[in-house]
Amino acid sequence: MAETSATGHPLPQVADRRTWQARIDELRVKEKAHTRAGDALAAERRRLPMVEVDPLTPLTGADGPVPLIDVFGGRSQLIAYFQMWHTGRPAAEQCEGCTFSTTHINELSYLHSRDVGYATFCQGPYEESSRYRDFMGWTVPWYSVPRDSVDRLVADRHFGILVAYLRDGDKVYETYWTTGRGNELMAPSYGLLDLTVHGRQEFWEDSPEGWPQRWDSRGGQFRTDGRPTAQWSRIEAGRDDDLGTSSDDHPRPHCH
Repeated sequence: MAETSATGHPLPQVADRRTWQARIDELRVKEKAHTRAGDALAAERRRLPMVEVDPLTPLTGADGPVPLIDVFGGRSQLIAYFQMWHTGRPAAEQCEGCTFSTTHINELSYLHSRDVGYATFCQGPYEESSRYRDFMGWTVPWYSVPRDSVDRLVADRHFGILVAYLRDGDKVYETYWTTGRGNELMAPSYGLLDLTVHGRQEFWEDSPEGWPQRWDSRGGQFRTDGRPTAQWSRIEAGRDDDLGTSSDDHPRPHCH
């Protein structure tokens, strides 16, 4: 029988430690199988073919135009997250999902030790989007994708993709890409929430009856009081979120 909290909300059943550990041991067998299945998928991913990309495709960085191949920084591999940008919109109306994902990416030394670089390729004008980067305090390399480079890099997909590249001499290849829930590996918050008794607290989850489920999966799960959640700590710290934009003539597009 389920327990009930002092506030009347349902709780998991209470068991003695031996019974509890026995149930965890049963679950651990399934968790290990899940891990091995992930290892097998990764092995298959490493055996995919690849597609050539123009290494001179221009991006825009702090010092102006930069060819794609230079973003590797001399490394043989590169991971790039293609961040959505709503041109002309204020910080509060920027993509909550991309903000959620990018906020988690800080320490790149472990990637670098494997000869892998990382960068954000943002959809909007560099001047606007880099102000957002500064407001958020992100430290990852940041580039904008000029309009004439979108077709070469995005190639009939949409911003919000996570892409892996390989450099071989003066040639560049795309080896893998994903999006949607495939991007969740950027954000350990979700993995940690999955360990908790209440999970992500989103409507789609299979949780016991009465468990708290507060958010949809259309962006609301990444916003608090009208802003991407991670912005509030920056506002409280006194950072300026002025991007030099006006939203009057730019309706906010839908985030993927």
